[in-house]
Amino acid sequence: MGSQQEIIKVQGLVKRYGDFTAVDGSEFSVHKGEVFGLLGPNGAGKTTTLEMLVGLRKPDEGTAIVGGFDITRELDKVKEVIGVQLQSTTLFELLTVEEILHLYGSFYREHISIPDLIEDMLLTEKKKSRIKGMSGGQKQRLAIALALVHDPQIIFLDEPTTGLDPQARRTLWDIILRLKDRGKTVVLTTHYMDEAHVLCDRIAIMDQGKLIALDTPGELVKNLQSDSAVEFRFDEEADVVLEEIEAVKQVGSQKDVHILYTDDLQKTLTSLIATASEKELKLVDLQTRTATLEDVFIHMTGRRLREG
Repeated sequence: MGSQQEIIKVQGLVKRYGDFTAVDGSEFSVHKGEVFGLLGPNGAGKTTTLEMLVGLRKPDEGTAIVGGFDITRELDKVKEVIGVQLQSTTLFELLTVEEILHLYGSFYREHISIPDLIEDMLLTEKKKSRIKGMSGGQKQRLAIALALVHDPQIIFLDEPTTGLDPQARRTLWDIILRLKDRGKTVVLTTHYMDEAHVLCDRIAIMDQGKLIALDTPGELVKNLQSDSAVEFRFDEEADVVLEEIEAVKQVGSQKDVHILYTDDLQKTLTSLIATASEKELKLVDLQTRTATLEDVFIHMTGRRLREG
């Protein structure tokens, strides 16, 4: 990431709605040219944080510098250096792709080549199509194209792949990684851990308005000190001290599902099976997997990123 120049600096951001604190004192910085993720469940404060950074909501406390400009005092200048794709971008459904991009381009003193932008967003075949007939993935790529029309340094993407099918998601991932290759800084919110892992250089994990961890995906998982996770249920109420199973580093649980974190999978499984036999318990839904960002979240909050 080169010299790690800060392009965004957030200090003590707070947003309240009556008695509810949606964002509670967030502090972080984003390096120029990185993909920075705000990861957390719905309602964690990710979107509210992003909306304060792009000037859609006024912070109750704290400040942020975006692209060298203060978000409260120099919002006009901030808007010149950022592009924003929101979850609920409302598009003029009766315009064609070309028409809406030319329209948005006319809002700026300068804009990039519209045909090139259409090609970059894989919309060439759709350029004469009305927006209302497009798929979710195509509309999302168009929303990103609109955010890029004035060639901003920093692009904010709010849950860019929510509701898309796997292929459309991967297409968007490729587009985001290409933006990074061109030296753009991308800040995205997501509740998909695989997306955060694939795309983000660093991740800020948010929960209930607070920023609870910030690091590279690899370091966050490494801090669990476990390579593997073993998930299972017992077929009945069980009096078992899971911490005593061999090679277990940490124990998590999710409703009635137990999760054992270990860096010696074989030892842990052997010990678990022996313990279950000894107590005449049946192991149900047993599965093993590599530890992930989901496990980081479970470890820190006792809950999954996405309930259900």
